[in-house]
Amino acid sequence: MPYLTQLIEGYRRFREHDWAHERARWSELAEGQSPKVMILSCADSRVDPAQIFDARPGEMFVVRNIAALAPPYETTRGHHGVSAALEFAVTQLEVGEIMVMGHGLCGGCAAALTGQFDDAGHGEGHFIADWVGMLSAARDQVRAHHHHLDSDAFLEMEREAVKVSLANLRTFPWIAERERAGELELHGAHFSVAEGRLYVLDEAEGEFRPV
Repeated sequence: MPYLTQLIEGYRRFREHDWAHERARWSELAEGQSPKVMILSCADSRVDPAQIFDARPGEMFVVRNIAALAPPYETTRGHHGVSAALEFAVTQLEVGEIMVMGHGLCGGCAAALTGQFDDAGHGEGHFIADWVGMLSAARDQVRAHHHHLDSDAFLEMEREAVKVSLANLRTFPWIAERERAGELELHGAHFSVAEGRLYVLDEAEGEFRPV
């Protein structure tokens, strides 16, 4: 069966059940959105934030990319998709919280740690290599801690990536200003696919603790 057929069948179930049961909500959302939180998550098909947090339509502004990475603030011209989404969420929607959610078995973090695409040049994988290159310092740190790239090394890489994104978020002036003023809170989290468990970062201790 072509997957488009499955998508259409899923849409019909949505119209018959979810949309029908939330008609008042959808009518309200037709007038605009006012989410209170932004989730920066990985594009991985196993970690849908709406499902993990059991969110209703309109509750979360979600941006997903490879390895749930926030880039640093840059003023060069270009196609800064994640930065534009951050700017929209913070300055236009005025969300009060941003959560960076990494996850277990992350292919982007694995590529960063192993250097899988380091020699891609301009061939296949070079976009991935450039993107996960934001984790080069974290990769060196993890490699220094682990003589073998075992499961503990990959877990540490995934969690360090969350910390990198939080640090990068604070390079955006309109994020830093709002955080200092108490108008915006930043959070880090890691979702274990194998356990189905969420771990939230205690930044003061630098540790991820299970919810």
